Amino acid sequence: MAQRQQPHNNIRKYRKPLNLNIGMIIFVAILIYVVYCILASAQVERISPYEVKEGSLAMNYTYRGIAIRQESIITADKAGYINYYAREGERVACGDLVYTVDETGRLNDYLQSTDMGDNTLSDRELAELRGELSGFAHSFDPTNFDSTYSFKYSLKGTVMRLANANMMQSINDINSSSDLINMVDFCRSAYTGIVTYWTDGYEQLTPEMVNADMFKEKDYEKNQLLGADLITQGDAVYKLATNENWSLVIPIEEDMGIMLQEKGVVKIRFLKNQYESWANTKLIRGSDGNPYVQLDFNNSMVTFATDRYVDIELILNDEVGLKIPNSSIVQKDFYLVPSAYMTKGADGTDGVILERYNEEGNIYSEFLETSIYNYDEENQEYYLDSAALTIGSNIIMPDSQEKYTVSRRASLTGVYNMNKGYADFRQINILYQNEEYAIVKSNTRYGLNVYDYIVLNAAAVDDAQFIY
Repeated sequence: MAQRQQPHNNIRKYRKPLNLNIGMIIFVAILIYVVYCILASAQVERISPYEVKEGSLAMNYTYRGIAIRQESIITADKAGYINYYAREGERVACGDLVYTVDETGRLNDYLQSTDMGDNTLSDRELAELRGELSGFAHSFDPTNFDSTYSFKYSLKGTVMRLANANMMQSINDINSSSDLINMVDFCRSAYTGIVTYWTDGYEQLTPEMVNADMFKEKDYEKNQLLGADLITQGDAVYKLATNENWSLVIPIEEDMGIMLQEKGVVKIRFLKNQYESWANTKLIRGSDGNPYVQLDFNNSMVTFATDRYVDIELILNDEVGLKIPNSSIVQKDFYLVPSAYMTKGADGTDGVILERYNEEGNIYSEFLETSIYNYDEENQEYYLDSAALTIGSNIIMPDSQEKYTVSRRASLTGVYNMNKGYADFRQINILYQNEEYAIVKSNTRYGLNVYDYIVLNAAAVDDAQFIY
């Protein structure tokens, strides 16, 4: 009987050879290149352009000042119910009717029983109301909500005065034989001035009396004088501002106050209506010893006659030019070369005649094209690129044998222009500068122009580096 053959246990799995084709090799190479580019671009600082445009710098020199005017409080001669007829903020002449006092309280009843005719407001009166509403909306500050109540009383007084003015026209038409004359006292202004209907206790304030507590408006109280109220003899009934000259006193830092006093005059902008004016400046000490600046005006008093506190902006710099970020500004060194040694090449390019030595040690001259970055008219010297010259190089004066050894250097302030695809230094003349931007002079010979593109971050590039 034949023996059964035992199965073999050493069978091994056949490995297929790695079959590399040209397509796989190309794919792997591209993948490696893409990954490398991504990693490399992530490590390289991006060069961002900035388009040069015209502009100006706005500085935060805003202050709240306390208004000081020549004000006189007029008191009542008799007791009774008061009605106003002169509009607040308007000038009254000597002898003009300002208010009436109804001693008996029968005036309103009399007028209601009389046909007063058409009492609708005129276009001018409606414009006055609209002006007060728009002015309040423009200057309203949510953090100072107390001003809403002052506006409420002011608007109420305006409406009542407008209504009283219409009633006054009807009163004048009433027959003088009635007993109206006996029940009403007509009170007229004793002198001319701007009439207002409020008091606050600061009517006799002088600049030297100002202190820091006066600017804490939460403690400030403005007393509105409203019509139809019952008054007693001696009560305040209205105020007259009798002089167009007035002042604003603002709290200031010592250094700023000294600078403003040295200037003598300063341009300011009223934030209430954006009106601009000039004021004489004077550094003073308040009653608390702190520094303040007194701003004296000879106009605009009537515009702010109803305000004790006025917000202003000091316009200390009004320069307009090319606006560029400070991050674009760099300093670069240049060689100084007398203007007599500059010449023109055959193609009209600027350059100098450079003295050179050949391999045998013989001297010869060669025209070297150089870029000019600035010209000092006072010293008659050109600023030439330091990359084109070296210290100790000799340049020759055209049509002469005189030589000048390059040695002196100076720095210029500028930016890197990138219009041509590489970092090209351009000098700038800074007119004004703050923490973020600078205003530079436009249309200079070796400088910038509007719509030029410059490197936003000058620290990210080197001189003459290709950008695109």
